[in-house]
Amino acid sequence: MTRARLRGLSDNLRGAAFMVAAMAGFALEDMSLKGAAQSLPVGQVMMLFGLGGTLAFALLARQKGEPLLHPDMVAPRMLLRMVAESTGRLFYTLAIALTPLVSASAILQATPLVVVAGAALLFGETVGWRRWAAILAGLAGVLLILRPGLSGFEPASVLALLGMLGFAGRDLATRAAPKRLSNAQLGLCGFAVIAPTGALLLVVMGARPVWNVAAFGMVGAGVLVGVAAYSLLTAAMRCGEVSVVTPFRYTRLLFGIALGILVFGERPDAAMLAGSAIVLAAGLYTLLRDRRASRRAGAPGG
Repeated sequence: MTRARLRGLSDNLRGAAFMVAAMAGFALEDMSLKGAAQSLPVGQVMMLFGLGGTLAFALLARQKGEPLLHPDMVAPRMLLRMVAESTGRLFYTLAIALTPLVSASAILQATPLVVVAGAALLFGETVGWRRWAAILAGLAGVLLILRPGLSGFEPASVLALLGMLGFAGRDLATRAAPKRLSNAQLGLCGFAVIAPTGALLLVVMGARPVWNVAAFGMVGAGVLVGVAAYSLLTAAMRCGEVSVVTPFRYTRLLFGIALGILVFGERPDAAMLAGSAIVLAAGLYTLLRDRRASRRAGAPGG
């Protein structure tokens, strides 16, 4: 094996390790916010989380000498991204507060499938019939988790579906975001809309803020691990090959299931586990097809 191939292998291993660590961080973030929501109104949790994340990314931007305000931040594409971010965060936070962490984490794993479908429909990206079949299979897995019309159906689980669609919209808008904005500036924009969204939710639900030091600590822990996970995710995507590193995103589902069982005593049933497995398999297959298509497109004479 040549030195260049060894170097590439090392980058991929480090990238995979960063991605797994990032997914563990995001799962811990979900756990922290769910724990805080047991004592605080969900709107207050979102306000504190948004303020903490905004401050953290503002400090990161300033450390890198980047301006906190940039004209591109109010571009129409960025405004759409902020709306999608606030929508995704609103419904997903409600989902992890009101439904089992296991089911919310499983439904969230369909986000890449929706992003692929959206990229084909909105940006004209080529998606073959096999990947369309995988997307439909993944959505069928989501329906198996939700079980609409059956006795095991939980109406609140639809919140996770709406949150997943919001995050997919955010990811699609990120593809079209101005290139001059850094990752820290994008993170700043994303978190800046969460606090007012939480305040609006407090008003709509007629809830009053609650003073609970332990819950505040949980939100603070969620901010810290969330920002760390975001940084690890960025490092992963810049370290190894995207096609090699990206599949490790799905380890978030494993961490979510483990935390749901160990921390909150959740017991996923057979239908939920089967639906999760279908979503996972569909997502991995879609990534595999995309990797093969990229290799063929880059082959000499291809």
